[in-house]
Amino acid sequence: MAVSSPQLPAVLVEAFGAGPLQGNGAAVVLLNAPAADPWMQALAASFKQSETAFLLQLGDGAWALRWFTPSCEVPLCGHATLAATLALGHWGRLQAGQTVTLRTRSGGLAVCLLGNEHSDTTGASLVLPSGALTAMEAPGYLEQLLGCQLEGYWRSGLGYRVALLPGAVPLASVGMLAPELQQDDRQGLVLMQRWSDANPAQPTGHGEVRVLGCSPNYQLRFFAPGLGIDEDPVTGSAHALVAPWWMRELDLPRVVGWQPSSRRGGMICDSPAPGSVRLTGTGHLLWDGHLNAGGMELDPQSWHALAAC
Repeated sequence: MAVSSPQLPAVLVEAFGAGPLQGNGAAVVLLNAPAADPWMQALAASFKQSETAFLLQLGDGAWALRWFTPSCEVPLCGHATLAATLALGHWGRLQAGQTVTLRTRSGGLAVCLLGNEHSDTTGASLVLPSGALTAMEAPGYLEQLLGCQLEGYWRSGLGYRVALLPGAVPLASVGMLAPELQQDDRQGLVLMQRWSDANPAQPTGHGEVRVLGCSPNYQLRFFAPGLGIDEDPVTGSAHALVAPWWMRELDLPRVVGWQPSSRRGGMICDSPAPGSVRLTGTGHLLWDGHLNAGGMELDPQSWHALAAC
């Protein structure tokens, strides 16, 4: 069923970046009705961001949240959840210090808006599910592609594969791997390594590397051509997956993760409960406007499972 052309609030937030033109861009659309999947997918393809988030207020006052890449819907996305939280604050739907639970296909995600909600750069925290890493033998083609022997390689329930690089490998200088990835690595490959100020892998010429005033403990890059994302600039779900490993490895109650992509950024990670990770970071509001939602189609059934959470 098509509806007339409503004017829907929409923003673009650069999530987990330290300032403008950094971090991971996510469009956020505030729906006034349960939109149909094909319409949301087409809109996400038009925005061409790693993810586009769609927020819908349900009849009981709760918020439902869904995420689409340019080519498919995904079950979990950290940076677009941060963007959605900051968007709710920008629209006056969420106050500083207030915690709400967003209903998603990965269950309820608790989010909290930090102070300065009227600034272009604000902060938020979100709690994402994490998952166990299961060690595997590293694929030979990947070691050949990277030119090094991996120090660890894991699969995960999230579907991502994780590879631990030696400290001497210049992670920031690794080229675009997406076209060369094979099999399950294409659905999401995390390349990670321990942070060291003496490590030649650190990016140069970009100023001081800090996250909310803290120095990183580890860094990673994320490639997911199977999801339509050659490289994701700053990936909340990837940090939520590997942060518990780094907390155990470094014997720290919280760790700071960094992503030295072309649109660098990072987040503070801690674990409020077993099986979950809280990510805290900032985002910058790049643009704010209204979407002329011509041709928007409705499908309440596609949102039914979230309404029942």
